[in-house]
Amino acid sequence: MSTFDNREDGFEAKYAHDEALKFKALARRNRALGLWAADKLELSGDAATAYAQSLVEADLEATGDEDIYLKLKGDFDAKGLDISEHRIRRTMEELLSEAVASIKAGH
Repeated sequence: MSTFDNREDGFEAKYAHDEALKFKALARRNRALGLWAADKLELSGDAATAYAQSLVEADLEATGDEDIYLKLKGDFDAKGLDISEHRIRRTMEELLSEAVASIKAGH
C-alpha cells in the first residue's frame, strides 16, 4: 500500500468516526431537547420519556434541524405556549454543545 492509500484510509476512518460522533451527539441532544420540551408541555414520567423518544425518531426521518424545530413549535403552539423561535433554536444549540462535551468526556 502506498503512502497515499494509507493517508486516504486515514481520512476515511476519521470521517466515519466524526459522523458517528455527530449522530450520537444529535441523538443525545434530541433526547435532552425532548425532555426540556416535555417539561414545558407539562408532561412527566413515561409521557415525557415517550415525547423525548419521538424527537429522536423524528430527526431520523429528515436531515437537518428544521424538522425538529417545526415539531417543537407546532406542539408548543397547539398547547398555547408562547415560546419564541429564538428560544427554541438557542436551546437546541446549547443542548448540542452539552451533548458534544459529554461525549468527548466519555459519558
